[in-house]
Formats: sequence, C-alpha cells, structure tokens
Amino acid sequence: MMKSCLLAGLLVSSVAEVAGESATVVHDAQVMELRQYKIVPGKRDAFIATFERLFVESQEQLGIRLIGQFRDGRDADRFVWLRSFPDMATREKALNAFYFGPVWKAHRAEANPMLDDNDNVLLLRPATAELAFGPAGSRAKPDPTTTPRGTLLATIEYLWKEPSEGFTTFFREQMKPAMEASGLKVLAAYVPLDAPNNFPRLPVRDDRKLFVWFTRASNDSALAARLARFHRSSVWRTTIEPQLKQFEERPPQQLWLEPTPRSALL
Repeated sequence: MMKSCLLAGLLVSSVAEVAGESATVVHDAQVMELRQYKIVPGKRDAFIATFERLFVESQEQLGIRLIGQFRDGRDADRFVWLRSFPDMATREKALNAFYFGPVWKAHRAEANPMLDDNDNVLLLRPATAELAFGPAGSRAKPDPTTTPRGTLLATIEYLWKEPSEGFTTFFREQMKPAMEASGLKVLAAYVPLDAPNNFPRLPVRDDRKLFVWFTRASNDSALAARLARFHRSSVWRTTIEPQLKQFEERPPQQLWLEPTPRSALL
C-alpha cells in the first residue's frame, strides 16, 4: 500500500482562475477512479475536513475532476470518492503534478496517519457513451454545517466474464429501462478500463469482470422504497432476476453513500 500518495475524452470547457493560479478543467468523466478508503477508526470526519480543505481545488487546478466525495452510510470507517480525467495521458500528467507537487508534499503528513488502507481502487471507463457522468456542476463552498443532500447508491456487479460478453447490452436494453420504470434513474454506468495503470505509484485493482452503476434519491428511505418497488415488479421476477443470476459470479457490493459538504455530486 502506498500511503505517500492520497478513451479519449472531450474537454468541454475551462474556467480561468485568478492570475497566478492554474486553470480548472471541466470535462466528461471518460476515465474514472472509484476510490474506497479505509480510515483509521474515529478519524473519518477529520479526514474529510482535511481532504476538502486541502485537496479539492489543488487537484482540479491540474485537470483532475472530483465528481464527488462520500461517507459510506453502512461503514463508519469508509470514505469513497470519485475522480476523473478526460483521457489517460491527462491522468498521468495530472497525477504526477499533484503527488510530486507542493500541496501534497506540504500536507501528506497530515492526511496519511488517518488512512488505514487506500488501495481499493477501480480504474473505469463509461460502459457506453451515454452512460458517462456528464460535465461537472457547481460545488458548495466550505461549510462544515452543511447537511448532506440525498443518497447515492453505487452497485458493483461481480461477473463471471467480462461485461462486454453480454452484460453491458443486457444492462442497457433490459435492466436500465426496468429500473427507471420503478423510479431508479441510472446516473451513470462504468466498466473496467482495459489499459495499463500509467501512475503505478498508486495501485489499482486488476479486476476486469465487473460492472458499476449509480443511482440516487433524496434519502435512504426513498432509495430503499424504489429498490423494493423494482424487486416486486413482474419484470424483475420473470426477466431481470433470472438473467442477472446467469451473469453474476457472486453477489454485488452496494455502497450507500452520503455526500460530504463539498461533494459536487448531490
């Protein structure tokens, strides 16, 4: 584990910062990291405060997009965040600039002692062009009193073969429409990126047989109710569930995620 470090896409727009600072790049999430951090027990809020004070703008000014930061609502010691890049070349350049740059060097000693494990990382690409996270929205200013808005559900489907061998088509043509008919709007869906990790100082999981999709609701109860409605539906019982079991190697992982005060998503 390396605690010392915390395809092609389209650049949609850039916003110039004040003189003397770098530009913040806004782009579609064509290359995305799903990062699950295990935090030292009792230190998650302190870690989030440090992260959002020091490591948001300092990454985005280098061309990294922070899609969102979250508390895991089912694990008090897990912090989950999503960051993306327009392409792999930008990823390599931006990560080198950040982790060898002045902000990380100055503050890594503050963040690292709160990290128990930060190697649970998936390197992903959109499952289809229309299932990418779109351009970034606005981000809240720092406010520790801000109440989290809504619940994001990230589902990691573990498959017995690569998603291109039938699952992506099944999800797009059958599962997604059935979920949305039950009120579960699919925000985005991603599959493993078939490319070498071009910043090996930060490891990523070498797991190509999975599929990740995202939905959200105003709160846990609303999300649970929509999931229950979906699982009660006739299309789930007669069509979706039987086919899903044929694709699954083991049960999916569900991350019930609460946005932190400065999360751009939710």
